[in-house]
Amino acid sequence: MKQTAWAVERDAEGGREVLLLVTLEAEAETPRAPVAVNLVIDRSASMRGAPLAAAVEAARALVERAGSKDYVGLLTFDADAEQVLPVRAMEAGAKSAFLKALSRLESGEGTALHEAVEHGAEAVRRVLVPGARPQLLMLTDGEPSVGPTALGEFKVLGQRVHDSGVALHALGLGKHYLPEILEALTGPSGTGFTHVDDAEGLPLAVGALGAELFGEVVADARVYVLPTGFADLRCRHRYPSRVEGDAMSAALGAVSHAFPRRVLFAGVLEKGDWNLTVTASYTENGDTRRLSVPVTRLLPESDEGRFVRAVSAELELVSYEAAAWKALSRRQQDAAERALEGADKGLYKLARLGSAEVPAQRHVDRLADLRRAVERRAAQPSALGVRRAQSEVSRITMSRIGPALPMPAPAAPAPVRAALPAAANGGAPPAGTLDSAAMLPWKTGNTES
Repeated sequence: MKQTAWAVERDAEGGREVLLLVTLEAEAETPRAPVAVNLVIDRSASMRGAPLAAAVEAARALVERAGSKDYVGLLTFDADAEQVLPVRAMEAGAKSAFLKALSRLESGEGTALHEAVEHGAEAVRRVLVPGARPQLLMLTDGEPSVGPTALGEFKVLGQRVHDSGVALHALGLGKHYLPEILEALTGPSGTGFTHVDDAEGLPLAVGALGAELFGEVVADARVYVLPTGFADLRCRHRYPSRVEGDAMSAALGAVSHAFPRRVLFAGVLEKGDWNLTVTASYTENGDTRRLSVPVTRLLPESDEGRFVRAVSAELELVSYEAAAWKALSRRQQDAAERALEGADKGLYKLARLGSAEVPAQRHVDRLADLRRAVERRAAQPSALGVRRAQSEVSRITMSRIGPALPMPAPAAPAPVRAALPAAANGGAPPAGTLDSAAMLPWKTGNTES
């Protein structure tokens, strides 16, 4: 494992601020851990035809990728959840049986999402595979219609699944699933969820998740930061974070080949002299390791310093973007316009910083969709636009750094320059529009988030 901790001191509205970016990255030659995953596939009526066929194709490719030491199971659900195949080693005979079972899948009626997650997690948790972390990979295209349907019940379930030791990954297809539910389920695991517009994108999306699952090197990664000389310290990513004595920690989850994990902290200085002590811990081959990570102080205009600032600007951008879509859905036009201005300013910052690792261009099409919705005062925002944005917010705020899925271009794409002047001419973004869930305070009464 490679660990880096880069700190940049800069001026901010509240005074002098320090940005701390900690990155954990798996060495290329480090062997991956075995996989223990239960595939949970929605086969409700809305999946009939091309969506179910694409899901079967994607699952088939995942099974073909598995080695003899990997364990894979299959659960399908409509109005009921059924563990079609147990979680078992993918030897030749088991693979053959798995592929036959996939070929026989048919669509049904109803969507028992809560039951599917609950039973799927229980099934994979009952199988002990040394060195493997039990995981759930769920695909759905609709709202829950059977069993619990309230968001709060899915928040409780997501936390319970995580507390049981199971990591939950989710993929939402089309415009009818509820992104808030997928966020609630995956948030405690630190995985975020992935959005796909249509059936054609399913194999690619599942392939990307498979690369992460079948490339895992360490699990239960956590970063600890002990600040000196700070008035406060905040975790900018939405990892499960907590205060531990005088330090703050963030749980990053697993680290896979080509999928490093980053976590950004931001703190306002109380004194001119300051220090940050950073420690990382993770589980590798069943052993827990803890080591000190030296902190390198960077100049704001150095290449590395601009990169750290770009990570901060991108988090700001997607927070405003999410706030704008939320305001539109509530028909709060003024709030949507203010949030759009904040997102534009974030995009402008990214473009000016010019960090190759955090390119502004990948946000242009989504913000163009948002801008059109705001300008048209859309009573019903684009369902796909909302889900693309919420998935991107989930991916970025959970720092899933692996290969991004291609997004479809809008009908009339706006060039970067069209998105920037409004933000460049404006002042600071309006207060209160940033999503406070992305800014977890240090030294508060809350000990867990």
